[in-house]
Amino acid sequence: MPWAASVSAGLAAAAASVLAASVEWEIPPVAKVGVTLAAAVLVGLATWATTESRPKRPEIGGGGAGGVAPDQWPPVPEHFTGRAEALAELRDVFAARRKATDLSPPLVVSVYGRGGVGKSALMTRFGQEVADWFPDGRLYADLRGGVDAPVRPDEVLIGFLRALDVRLTTDPGGLDELRKLWLTWTKGRKILIGLDNAHDAAQVKPLIPAEPGCAVLVTSRAPLFLNGTHDTRLGPFSEAHGVELLARLSGGARIVDDLDSAKEIVRLCDYLPLAINICGGRLATREQWTLREMAGRLADTRRILDQLELAPTVDKSVRASVQLSYDDCTGMQRRLLRLLSALPAPDVQGWVAGELLDISGLDGADQLEALIDAQLAECSGTDQTGAMRYRLHDLVRVFAAELTEQDESERRRAAIERVLYGYRRRAEEAAQNRWPQDWSRGGRRASADGQLRAGDWLNAERLSLLAMINLAMQLEMWELTWGLARAFCSLCHSLRAYWADWKAVAEIGCVAAERSGDRRSLAIALLDSASVHGGLGLRDRALEEAQLALKTFTELGESWWAARSMRTIGMTLFSDGHLDRAQDYLIGAITAFRGEEDLWWMARTQRNLAEMRMAERRPEEARELLEDALEIFKREGNRYSEAQTLRVYGEVLAAQARGELAAGDHRVATHLFTRAGFSLDRAAEMFRQRGELWEEARCLRAAGEVGDPANGLRELEYVRRAEEILVALGDSWGVARNAVSAGRGLARLGRMAESEAELRRAVQGFEELQDRWWMARSLRYLGEAHLDAGGRQAAVGPLEQARDIYRSLGNEAGMRRTLELLRRATPST
Repeated sequence: MPWAASVSAGLAAAAASVLAASVEWEIPPVAKVGVTLAAAVLVGLATWATTESRPKRPEIGGGGAGGVAPDQWPPVPEHFTGRAEALAELRDVFAARRKATDLSPPLVVSVYGRGGVGKSALMTRFGQEVADWFPDGRLYADLRGGVDAPVRPDEVLIGFLRALDVRLTTDPGGLDELRKLWLTWTKGRKILIGLDNAHDAAQVKPLIPAEPGCAVLVTSRAPLFLNGTHDTRLGPFSEAHGVELLARLSGGARIVDDLDSAKEIVRLCDYLPLAINICGGRLATREQWTLREMAGRLADTRRILDQLELAPTVDKSVRASVQLSYDDCTGMQRRLLRLLSALPAPDVQGWVAGELLDISGLDGADQLEALIDAQLAECSGTDQTGAMRYRLHDLVRVFAAELTEQDESERRRAAIERVLYGYRRRAEEAAQNRWPQDWSRGGRRASADGQLRAGDWLNAERLSLLAMINLAMQLEMWELTWGLARAFCSLCHSLRAYWADWKAVAEIGCVAAERSGDRRSLAIALLDSASVHGGLGLRDRALEEAQLALKTFTELGESWWAARSMRTIGMTLFSDGHLDRAQDYLIGAITAFRGEEDLWWMARTQRNLAEMRMAERRPEEARELLEDALEIFKREGNRYSEAQTLRVYGEVLAAQARGELAAGDHRVATHLFTRAGFSLDRAAEMFRQRGELWEEARCLRAAGEVGDPANGLRELEYVRRAEEILVALGDSWGVARNAVSAGRGLARLGRMAESEAELRRAVQGFEELQDRWWMARSLRYLGEAHLDAGGRQAAVGPLEQARDIYRSLGNEAGMRRTLELLRRATPST
């Protein structure tokens, strides 16, 4: 019976909890038995209840954080009007698709037309109408195809995947790899995707999912000629619709009083909604103006423009309406418009207006609202932090950018510098909330809420922050560039996210620090760069950068930073298989952190050293290091670090259990196997509660490597679940590492052919990733599996390959263990 099996599992778990607590909890033996039996029943009931209701595997891609479907759709323009025929056409197309089969390709609808014709407004309006058809969310991106630097498709995919709560804790690679992830995470889902202002088909194609339940709405200036796309051209308004829009904005009574002038305004605007909106917005704030006066001003402006040499980017009708509205703005509003056009960010929060004008945030927001009232700026929606974001239509941006020469260069530079400092303050605050230990010794405790908000802030501001970092570099504001880059790298490091951006910004940080002449800043930038390069497998470069950082910090007397450099060097050497050299740096770092009284970094480095001791088959030393680290993390309330350490602790207990089993002590082995499982399950649950899929997968993989002979099939199931998560996260290294676990688990079950296939898959994966140490380990495990199965001859080949790799790495521990296995495979005759 399932319930009986669960109670049996409960007995094991309860026994583990009592045994774990027995060193601190002195109770009589009879009472211990009673407590154990009671706990068994409770745990059994809980296990039975949860296994019946909980999915067999973690839900992959179930919407955004907390199971809430992401909704990035921008608001519908307040005065949207007309377009009845276009809306009816879209309704017919979508209604027909709802009757299609599951084998149909996803629906892609392209709306194209000249700038200012109202394509974006139509898309947002229709997207609101069909929102209920897409329960798994609505994603939106402005591709900025009308400006000089359109958004790259890989940037859009990263943003979409993050919106779907994909952590991307390892570098997914290039566009092809991101595309594979996109297909994985949209599978079985109904998502509406809005792609506004596309430049060309190449920008759009990678963003189209394969799922028939998804739909894509694309706007562009020219037809994209995508296969299987429903293309519709959106033309200018009719005269009636143009007058109706003007009436909605300026008031119906004024239109009735002078219909002829209203028609003239619409004609002078070339029936373009953007131009009509701007004129209507101006009339709404200038009640003393008559429609005849507006028409006259607009006609005069157009006549003047006829005599000027103008860039063809902006239609004359739009330019005339913008010019007229701009001329009637206050000096402060004009300056704000010009300065906003000088910022390369796709959109901004309201505080930016205050910094640009050097006034309070509230006053700046008032001026921004005045531009919105004049239809010269627009709202682009609410971001993940709950803040409203604002942008300029690209035609308005081009117009305003042509006028930036009216600002004195020094005055404009000062305004931009204030914005850059504003971004730096906010980026540093988010980074310190996310990972305070990265900013000072004994960093303050980070709250879970603060960490979550920091991640949301980076997701919302990533593209704008990257634009600001590049702007600061172009203006040669080196100290500001370094500060922005430092905060960005810290956020990416703590979130293990945005790897390509992280790498690029780390390099910018090094250049900025070097140009500023600040050796301390340069050393910190080098350490940031070493972290990302090490994570990307570029270990030679990471080692060189960390060693240079250590040299500089030592010369400057920066002992805390020197300790961090030693840890980075040690971990880089460890990852590359140089265990003997690595331990000296890790032990040195532990000693230095203890001298600095930084217990968090000391405990973290002890966990790293424990992992190395495990690789050296010294579990007793590893266990001692981990128990000390666990005590520190529990006392300090560092739940994330505690969970990570519990995972390693479970791996150590499992290694000890296997050793006791090999020595013939089944009783002690059973006890240790139970404790190992308990520790790993607790760690996995802590990560599950935080939504840390990657860390949960590592716990599942570790649970699949425990090696309990009574639990072999269940351990294989853990490994399978871990692989599902790692594939969905695009972690190619993790998938290869997981194949090692699967191979060893199958070998323990005597399924040698399957075991060899998995271990060969691991070897190939690590070879592609150029991780020669894990290549050698995988080959060694394959040889060992053959030996245990009685296949001496089959073991020789992989063991000799492993030996050669270990020799080239200078890995003495790996060499010793491989030579022992080779002696078993080729005994002297």
